[in-house]
Amino acid sequence: MPGRSETKEGGLSEVIIVGGGPAGLTAAVYTARALLDPVVLEGELGPFGQQPGGQLMLTTEVENYPGFPEGILGPDLIGRFRTQAERFGAKLVGAAATAINLQKHPFEVQTADSIYYARALILAMGASPKRLGVPGESEYMGMGVSTCATCDGAFFRNRKVAVIGGGDSAMEEALFLTRFADKVTVIHRRDALRASKIMQERAFANPKIEFVWNSKVLEIMGEQVATGVRLENVKTGKVTEIPFDGIFVAIGHAPNTDLVKGQLELDELGYIKTRDFTRTSVEGVFAAGDAADRRYRQAVTAAGLGCMAAIDASRWLDENPVIEPEDKNADTSRDRK
Repeated sequence: MPGRSETKEGGLSEVIIVGGGPAGLTAAVYTARALLDPVVLEGELGPFGQQPGGQLMLTTEVENYPGFPEGILGPDLIGRFRTQAERFGAKLVGAAATAINLQKHPFEVQTADSIYYARALILAMGASPKRLGVPGESEYMGMGVSTCATCDGAFFRNRKVAVIGGGDSAMEEALFLTRFADKVTVIHRRDALRASKIMQERAFANPKIEFVWNSKVLEIMGEQVATGVRLENVKTGKVTEIPFDGIFVAIGHAPNTDLVKGQLELDELGYIKTRDFTRTSVEGVFAAGDAADRRYRQAVTAAGLGCMAAIDASRWLDENPVIEPEDKNADTSRDRK
């Protein structure tokens, strides 16, 4: 499709979408169908936390996304999102945003080798599960190691699984997993949970949940798939190995919002605050997906928010048309706040 979809360095787009997961790619489908020629900065592996395709790229099989009764591999689902977005003319750029300037309009988004400008911006950078950083974790991610019980719990029916963590997220994962697993072992490096009292009470009362205290994970063991964990007792130094069929890392998520800190309103955990569903504290900037959703963090909810952000951005652009100056050399990058 000709026009603004051919944005190059210094070019101006109606809409730039930062992030290429379910939220960003759904926003791309809707803005492309609205003839807004969106540019999608999909991300890249690197220091800015923008995984191309989002967390679905780390999920072997997705069974809870509507329309796929037999399930679908996470990367394949992202591939379908991408194909659909490109079909309508979205320009997908395999680069991560390295700097975002919301202080002037048009907004400025930099990558490692280009600068993009946009009249409206959709932030869909996602969130990253916090990692243990131990041997075997990355190697067996999606192969017995998971960061999402809602996504992968059903694969461990009648199995023995571990949940690593001690906060509300860990207790939520453990309680959810009891629907499927025969036994759920919570491994925590302290001798008391950090979770809220009500979550602690629910976990302690569940006969399927047991606890291993004062223990940190040294390694996730495996042979093609994860088979267990090697633990060290932080008080005694004793090292033990425990076999598990699945290991769920539940030490929290971190939204990938560092690039907009201090420029728009974030909550105490760094998630983008929104009003009227997807509008942020900066006019013309919209947020969707896990960067703004600290509660659900599902592919289907991210896609829904991406749709909403696209419609909101389209309507905002209609309500704020560009006024061409009489002097053709005049600066049109006025602030619409």
